[in-house]
Amino acid sequence: MAKKIAIDFGLKRTGLAITDSSNIIASPLTTIDSAILIDYVKKLTSQENIDTIILGEPKRLNNEDTHISENVRLLFQVLQSSFPDISVILIDERFTSKMAAQSMHVMGMKKKQLMDKRLVDQISATLILQSYLNSISNS
Repeated sequence: MAKKIAIDFGLKRTGLAITDSSNIIASPLTTIDSAILIDYVKKLTSQENIDTIILGEPKRLNNEDTHISENVRLLFQVLQSSFPDISVILIDERFTSKMAAQSMHVMGMKKKQLMDKRLVDQISATLILQSYLNSISNS
C-alpha cells in the first residue's frame, strides 16, 4: 500500500512525517532546511511509494491567515505541479506546535530536547498526519 507524508512548513525549516505501509501509524521522519524541501520530497517519492502529501495549513483561532499562510498556499501549488500523480491535501494545523511541545513534555524529554525546534517540527508533522489518518478512517 502506498504511504502518505505530512509537511509542517516553516520559512527556515520544515518537519516531515510518514505513515507505515498500512497507513495506520504516523511517525516522525526528519526536519530539513525549507530551501531544499521540493528536492527532498522528489528524492523521497523516488524511494518510497507515496500517494498523498498532507500539508499543514496554519490558521489563527479566529480562522484568519497567519504570517506564513500565503507561503503555504504557494507551496501547495508548487507541490501540486511538481507531483501531478500525488494527491496534495491542505489540513488545518492549529495547535500542532503546542500539542507537540506538550507531548514531548509528557514523554519526559529532557529540557534540551524540549528546546529542540527541529524535533518539535517533526512531531508537529506527525500530529498533522495522524489527524488526517484519523479523519479518513472515521469517514
